[in-house]
Amino acid sequence: MSTPRRPPATPSDAAGGRRERTELSVITPSVAREDVDSSGRVGAVAYPYRVYDAVATIERPVITDRDIDYVVTVDRARRLAVRADTFPETQTRTVDDVLVIPSEFSDTQTHQKAEDAVFKWTLRKVAVGSEPDVTFARSIDAHKLFWIASRPDGDVIVDSVRGTESPLAD
Repeated sequence: MSTPRRPPATPSDAAGGRRERTELSVITPSVAREDVDSSGRVGAVAYPYRVYDAVATIERPVITDRDIDYVVTVDRARRLAVRADTFPETQTRTVDDVLVIPSEFSDTQTHQKAEDAVFKWTLRKVAVGSEPDVTFARSIDAHKLFWIASRPDGDVIVDSVRGTESPLAD
């Protein structure tokens, strides 16, 4: 019997789908929905993330231990971890007409993905004699909003935090 490619959805993970109006914890947008230039309506997509403030401690025999700080953002839909420059500010917002992407990762899987990423990043940065101790000072669950805008030359998706836009592929 083969194992499924995706873990089975738990009730908390199955909360995705289109919603007329919902309250979400979001990473504070720098581009408001109303500011997006569009020839039609502007839709919204909420993408699930968990962000960790992490510290990798490397034991050193003769001198004091070395701490390396990381901000790890785990994309819970695409199942990958990336480094961030800063721990984001979040706010609770009521979002109208939004597609909420469900999480593909459980809490345990998300934590493990972040821990593995910090471990790998530390090994790339310094030579260690023993396994670094990874701790998480804090974490938040938040959605990142993307705006879908209609344009005469095709629809685009606008990152609400960075302000970058990309054409939507057919």
